[in-house]
Amino acid sequence: MSGKNVIVTGANAGMGLASATELARLGAHVIMVCRNQARGEAALKQARKDSGSTRIDLMNCDLGSLASIRSFSAAFKEKYDRLDVLLNNAGVVTVKRETTVDGFEAMLGVNHLGHFLLTHELLELLLRSDQGRIVNLSSGAHKVGCIHFDDPGLTKGFNVVKGYAQSKLANILFTKELARRLNNSTVTVNSVHPGAVSTSLGVDRKSGFGKSVHKLLNPFFQTPLEGAQTAIYLATSKEVEMVTGEYFIKCKPAKVSKRAADPQLAERLWTWSEEQVGL
Repeated sequence: MSGKNVIVTGANAGMGLASATELARLGAHVIMVCRNQARGEAALKQARKDSGSTRIDLMNCDLGSLASIRSFSAAFKEKYDRLDVLLNNAGVVTVKRETTVDGFEAMLGVNHLGHFLLTHELLELLLRSDQGRIVNLSSGAHKVGCIHFDDPGLTKGFNVVKGYAQSKLANILFTKELARRLNNSTVTVNSVHPGAVSTSLGVDRKSGFGKSVHKLLNPFFQTPLEGAQTAIYLATSKEVEMVTGEYFIKCKPAKVSKRAADPQLAERLWTWSEEQVGL
């Protein structure tokens, strides 16, 4: 990984922090992308200490804001002339229906549309790499997901599973359609199911909702570093240099749901997503 430029979104905690730290330890120049400056600075300090690397930087970006994504991308392009790995790791889970500043349902807005726009904005830099890689964090939850084109914001009958599963299905459909479009390029794109990982995802920072459940299940979870292994493998391994459009579990390609494998659905979501983010 020596000399490679790597972006990790949602790098201030959990698998994002574990991935950023490990990739820096392997010699990459890591740019930790975080929404919150204070939490980002604390994570940066931690990552530098744990990796023994000073080649880690922090940049701010709120994936729930299209304007923030665009200004981050412009700032990144001023500093760097190429990007080797884009690890789209950030994710939110909301128990109650919430919206982003642009009015999207939060899980679809951040987990899918935010990364969709970010990837578009940075694509030219990935194409300048000898072998650019995009890694999208999805989940086994995609198997119960549908894309609710009639009501993507889930204004009627919202529940957390419906919202989260929709966003994770969108991650895989985006991966497959992007891989198809980049087929004759040097850039690969794959998605990952990390397994059940002990992170603060799903714990409400303000109310603490979800903490007791989290504590109860904690012994059964993987650590963030264990959960990050497949994403790190996809970002670094020579074995997957030519592999694109796949969904990985435990460093191996795995089957996706029938919906996730539907090329028409992937194309329809792509067109809808372009309209939403104004491309």
